[in-house]
Amino acid sequence: MEYIELDNNLQFEGPPFTATEIRQMLIRVIALENLVITLLTEASDRQLDLARELANYITPRQGITLHPLTIHASTHMTQLIERANHFQSIQHNNCNT
Repeated sequence: MEYIELDNNLQFEGPPFTATEIRQMLIRVIALENLVITLLTEASDRQLDLARELANYITPRQGITLHPLTIHASTHMTQLIERANHFQSIQHNNCNT
């Protein structure tokens, strides 16, 4: 086994990914993001509030070492919620016309 460095702070032990595996992973992530946005579009205000709370919860807290991937994940979660809100407003406008 060899260590694979994902960024300056994160390594894991395992065989390197092939280009095909990385491409498949990216396709899956894009598909999952779109499914999450679709589900959030139909979510209640309370469910969206819970999702926002979780995004804020995973941001580094005082006294905890900042980790770039955690910050990016939290920001990305908030962006997914905002994108869902955008589609909610489009859906709402289409229903009113």
